[in-house]
Amino acid sequence: MTVPASVLVVGGGVAGFGTVRELRRRGFEGKLTLVDPQGLPYDRPPLSKDFLTGETDAHRLLFAPPAWFAEHAVELVTARVDRMDLTGEHPAAVLDDGTVRAADAVVLAPGGRPRPLDVPGGDRPGVLVLRTRADAEAIAARLHFGARVVVVGAGLTGSEVASAAREAMAEVTLVSASPAPAAAAVGPALAARLHALHAARGVDVVQGRVLRIEHADDAPGLDAPHRVHVALADGGEAALDADLVVAAVGILPDAALAAEAGLELAVDGGILVDAAQRTSDPRVLAVGDAARRRDAAYAAPAMHWEPALQDAADAAAALLGEDLPERGAPWFWSDRHGVHVEGVGAMRPPEGGRIVDREVRGTVVASFALAADGAMVGAASVDDPMAVKAARRIVDRGIVVDPERLADPSVPVKALLRG
Repeated sequence: MTVPASVLVVGGGVAGFGTVRELRRRGFEGKLTLVDPQGLPYDRPPLSKDFLTGETDAHRLLFAPPAWFAEHAVELVTARVDRMDLTGEHPAAVLDDGTVRAADAVVLAPGGRPRPLDVPGGDRPGVLVLRTRADAEAIAARLHFGARVVVVGAGLTGSEVASAAREAMAEVTLVSASPAPAAAAVGPALAARLHALHAARGVDVVQGRVLRIEHADDAPGLDAPHRVHVALADGGEAALDADLVVAAVGILPDAALAAEAGLELAVDGGILVDAAQRTSDPRVLAVGDAARRRDAAYAAPAMHWEPALQDAADAAAALLGEDLPERGAPWFWSDRHGVHVEGVGAMRPPEGGRIVDREVRGTVVASFALAADGAMVGAASVDDPMAVKAARRIVDRGIVVDPERLADPSVPVKALLRG
């Protein structure tokens, strides 16, 4: 194939910036442009962790200092792409100021957008979400001693926000639709342990479904800015007064540009790509949270940081006509209430498989998913990243493990690399 003379990357998250960096690392010498309305690319995962607690500032979020872009001849354009034009000889992005940026190849990295809280009052400005640095700054400004905070959604992001709010000495209520929300990511037993941490750290956990949210400007009689009405799992109903409501009910692929341009989409609305990250228009690639690979070996429990980097590496290799790098099992991490959790692979075992839990003095410290033949397909662990690192090698090699040794905490996981 012919290496493009110019590449335009739309989106400055980890996948977009990763593509730019990987192209230069692999020796691409053509014109390279990165377009993002937020300017300098920065890391998103710390937004719900260290950034909310004040341990990390905006400067430390940056993937690279400003000088990096000039040093690597990357044009950074702070603008929003209004639409893609794929009708001409070269694909082009039409920016919000009316200018047109064309290139031989375009890489779409629009990321995801927060799933809306689809209840009456859920779309009001007083209900905050967390996706960008500005979102995190708006939430952090409201986290203080005694603030009444209601977090809707107890997945990874919601749990991290609840943890940060408690660290700020706020009064926190976490509304969870499930008794173990992260089971798909870490397995049922470990998910139950992690979820129980909330109550142990002073978070009021309410299991149920939000019915509606009332706001003081609509109902002047309210004694709080917001009131969240919840249908409880036991059949009752609760009304939660809040100074701050944060909705963390999932992420949707931000595929509007692709859809309007006529690119083929997946069932869930993501942008369909092949193993080289190419869309239905071979001049356009897609990476990161909005991309959906046709040949995906793993149904990831959530959209995460490392798979986005793998997308970037694949896209860069494809654009340069190089062999695609081998992919390992997807890995992720999360933090809450001073506890660090990591996971790798798929924690929903295939038919005939099983989950093996490892306990220490009656507490689950790790969980492993095995296929029917005993091959490990997934693993998750609390405060033991080395165990997950070893498990990842086991998963990638398809090693069959002894379930009894796997459950034995005296046996290091790396010892099972020999099968």
